[in-house]
Amino acid sequence: MTALQRTPLFEAHVAAGGKLVDFAGWELPIHYGSQLKEHDTVRSDAGVFDVSHMTVVDVTGPDATRYLQHLLANDVAKLGVEGKALYSGMLNQRGGVIDDLIVYRTAWDYRVVVNAATRTKDLAWMREQAVTFHVELTERPELAMLAIQGPQAIAKTKAAKPELAALIDSLQVFQGLPAGEWFVARTGYTGEDGLEIMLPGNEAIAFWNALLVAGVAPTGLGARDTLRLEAGMNLYGHEMDDHVSPLAAGMGWTVAWNPPERDFIGRKVIEAEKANGPAFKQVGLVLEGRGVLRAGQIVKTSAGDGVITSGTFSPTLKLSIAMARVPSAAAGTVEVDIRGKLEPARIVKMPFVRNGKQVFE
Repeated sequence: MTALQRTPLFEAHVAAGGKLVDFAGWELPIHYGSQLKEHDTVRSDAGVFDVSHMTVVDVTGPDATRYLQHLLANDVAKLGVEGKALYSGMLNQRGGVIDDLIVYRTAWDYRVVVNAATRTKDLAWMREQAVTFHVELTERPELAMLAIQGPQAIAKTKAAKPELAALIDSLQVFQGLPAGEWFVARTGYTGEDGLEIMLPGNEAIAFWNALLVAGVAPTGLGARDTLRLEAGMNLYGHEMDDHVSPLAAGMGWTVAWNPPERDFIGRKVIEAEKANGPAFKQVGLVLEGRGVLRAGQIVKTSAGDGVITSGTFSPTLKLSIAMARVPSAAAGTVEVDIRGKLEPARIVKMPFVRNGKQVFE
């Protein structure tokens, strides 16, 4: 049996009373006593997540831009100035989503942040595609990564690390810049304002402790999942995978079709899918019957069956919500098979929650 990996913050999680679980091969906290309380704290105040298990890769070299324009469905040519960030799918030749990621334009070319659970296959695919380009991929496992999220996240991070205040104030949403060996980005995965900060692993516990002193609550990965679902954000293995196209996974807006001559991996397949009309689409569901919506439940629509990809009881809305992949013609009211009983639900436009408030009608 392979030992679980630990981030530089392992001792801090133990000290904070974290309930540690196996998360994609990493020993990480699912909560620190109450997932619901941690969820509410991020919506109303500020919480910090240890996301050091995510994979950071610096992409450099004379062909770095051309390589990423081939690798990604979105176009890094949009990143006009240093610091700008771009969300994109990384597709296979069949048009399936290998992973989603964020890429930053940096002074050294680009920084890419991909998921932890898909690290091995992502890196193998990126290296395989790099063979024909003059490009170097440098993984940065020595970096820790903290996500500070919530309406008070910016203010409390500046209180914990005053020397970053001016840099933080200069950042626009979806922008990241270096500060020495640190990299500070105004991004996140919760639907709240906040920061994602990469820093040397040996400085992570001191920064974590400073955040806690400033009033930021340690927050586990359980709350991270309910927060991201309320925010309508995809998770690999749920809303997308190697067999689901970005058009069926609600990621059509991330595909840069222009210029038409940019031949990114998977383009021809999803271009044909778009021309024919995608068979499936991603929607939000709100349960109007009894029970709780969960991944894998069948969705009955007038246009055929779909499936729930992620579902939960929303701590913010106090009702059951889900993301689902359904036939493109589906609309209005549907039924969900919950333990053999069909319960009514309705299709809504996502996200469900933004900045702590319900945003669907």
